[in-house]
Amino acid sequence: MTQFWLARHGQTAWNVEGRWQGQAAPMPLNAAGRAQAEALAACLSGLSFEALFSSAQTRARETAEIIGRRIGLPVMVDPRLREINLGAWEGMLGTDVARLYPAELAERERDPAYARAPGGESAAEVAARVWAAADDIARAHPTGPVLVISHGLALATLICRARGQPLTRVYEVVPANTHLEVIEWIVS
Repeated sequence: MTQFWLARHGQTAWNVEGRWQGQAAPMPLNAAGRAQAEALAACLSGLSFEALFSSAQTRARETAEIIGRRIGLPVMVDPRLREINLGAWEGMLGTDVARLYPAELAERERDPAYARAPGGESAAEVAARVWAAADDIARAHPTGPVLVISHGLALATLICRARGQPLTRVYEVVPANTHLEVIEWIVS
C-alpha cells in the first residue's frame, strides 16, 4: 500500500472564466494559480516524499515544478495523469455547453461513469489510464509517500477507488485547485 498525496493544479484563466479545459491547448497558471502553488509548496516544505509525479499538461506541470523546487524533488511526468478529453466541449463556457448540448449533458448526469462529450472520453476511460499510472507509481514506490499533481477529474477517479466509492460519484469528489488529499493506494 502506497500513500499518495494528491493535489490539483493551481488556478488558470479558464477556471475563472468557467471554461471547460480538458486536454485543450496549453493553459498556464494565472497569477492566483502561481500563488496557490507557492502556498501549497510552503505547506509541503519540510515533509519528505519519495517522488513527485505530474501530468504533462502545462497547468499541472507548472504547479509541480513550483512545488518541486521548494521540496527539492525533480518532477516525473506521466502523460497518463492528464485530464479527461472533453472533445467538443473543450474551451467552451459551461453555460454554452448546457445550451448547445443539453441531451449529452443530461446523459452525463444519468450515467456519470460512462457518458462522454462528443469526441471525448468517459470517466471510466480516464480511470483506466489514471489507475494504471497509479499502479505503476505504487510498484516503483511501495511505501511512499508520493506526491501526485494532476487534474480535477483524473484525481477524482483515484479518490473514488481509494475510498471504495463507485465511479458514479466521480463528479462529486472533484477537488478544488491546489486542494490536498491523502489516500492509500493498493495496486490492483
